[in-house]
Amino acid sequence: MLESHSWSAVKLDLYGLKFYYTYVLHKPWTHIDLIKPPKAQRLPDIVTIEQAQQVFMTTLMLSYQVFFFTLYSLGLRLGEGLRLQVGDIDALRQRVHIRDAKGNKDRLVPLPDATLTVLRRFWSVHRHPVLLFPNRHGGLKASHRAKTPLDRGGVQSTLHKVVAECGIKKTSPRTASGTVLLPT
Repeated sequence: MLESHSWSAVKLDLYGLKFYYTYVLHKPWTHIDLIKPPKAQRLPDIVTIEQAQQVFMTTLMLSYQVFFFTLYSLGLRLGEGLRLQVGDIDALRQRVHIRDAKGNKDRLVPLPDATLTVLRRFWSVHRHPVLLFPNRHGGLKASHRAKTPLDRGGVQSTLHKVVAECGIKKTSPRTASGTVLLPT
């Protein structure tokens, strides 16, 4: 069957037989070892530079706009961006220290000049001593006293709304580096 059917169809048939033997016939099921085919690699939907710019320009709240730009320009995952701290930015060496990334590993990411400029301008607005993207529960003026970063759900729902407003019709928009631009 593996030659003529997809792996998912074979699995469904196998699990159906297992259910039939176990629960209908009340017979013991003997495990059948099958060789799993290699995982197929699919190319992700890539957000073009123009679409990314459209997302940035359509985002009205400054903190989200800078956050989306930073994720896109550095190729970060949502959680990595939320955990960024002021001390992670090394302007002299033009790199960003990403802590506790996928696989609980740290890594260094190149810091483009445009991103550094945007981050400096944004930090001068909120001036939080630790968090790069502090939450806005007390408004922008009180964000320098925030204890937590931007809310993950707020970031996601805002991005979903902005992407829909821009008319981007991709199943899982990603940056050219493979980072999901529209987190799930």
